[in-house]
Amino acid sequence: MSNVYVVTGAGPVGWTVASQLAEQRRRVRVLTRSGSGPQHPLIERITGDAKDPAALRAVFTGAKAVFHCIHGSAYTAAAWRAELPAAEQAVLAAAREVDAVVVFPESLYSYSEPDSVMAENSPRQAVGGKRGVRTELLKARSTSATPTVSVAAGDFFGPRVRMAHGGERLVVPILAGKNVSVVGSASQPHSFTYVPDLASAMIAAADRPSAWNAVWHAPTGPAITQKKLALAYAAAAGRPAPKVRVLPGWTLRAAGMFSADAREPAETLYQFERPFIMDSAASQAALRVEPTPFETAVAATVDWWRQQG
Repeated sequence: MSNVYVVTGAGPVGWTVASQLAEQRRRVRVLTRSGSGPQHPLIERITGDAKDPAALRAVFTGAKAVFHCIHGSAYTAAAWRAELPAAEQAVLAAAREVDAVVVFPESLYSYSEPDSVMAENSPRQAVGGKRGVRTELLKARSTSATPTVSVAAGDFFGPRVRMAHGGERLVVPILAGKNVSVVGSASQPHSFTYVPDLASAMIAAADRPSAWNAVWHAPTGPAITQKKLALAYAAAAGRPAPKVRVLPGWTLRAAGMFSADAREPAETLYQFERPFIMDSAASQAALRVEPTPFETAVAATVDWWRQQG
């Protein structure tokens, strides 16, 4: 029973973490409200609420590590603030009872000097909106009596990544032979993280007590432009190179004056209007992980989307 690994959430990160654990012949429990998750003989899918202490105690029995991969119900600061802190505290309390480490996927939102290359020791003091929520979550983890690990990643791409700048906004139109639109700029370098690489880093961190109670970076290749990612998808798909149109930031900001749906993405436009680059060298050395070669990751992403029809 001491060799059980728990994953809360079955989005692209939780699903991939659970799958990799099972491929390594580890017993896994996946907790979601819907009972979803990958199908595998070593994966037990459980229906429950990650904020319910009683449900967590039952699921966490015998757990060696917990991978907390749930998201807010909406991409808004209000939803994140209302839902995420309480869920994390419930998970941390339940994990402490069974002496399990809790591993979190993390974004780059909390970095307060994003115009500089973001390394593991860069300041994380961003305030306001969704950025401030992420800062507060990291601070709460750092003061928890439960051991934690946070693994930060750039914008996602890869199998199962749908609503993302590197997901269906690019791949779906390219597979259909259409042109694409990006926000901010098509020519600024931006760090994109392949989700299987994030998952492998989270598992590696859980396995190393020396890596606990710290923030690490998922192995991430050199920053690329949104245009380069679009052209790489087209090449992997055997489609013509698309025209890459740019939605200027000012249009989203103007729309945000009247629409909450536009206001939320406008808050993070700085990530796409200027260079937004993370460095993962220290984490790669400490966790002994490497990013998947870019062409391999792009091909796997396109293949997954093709399988979705």
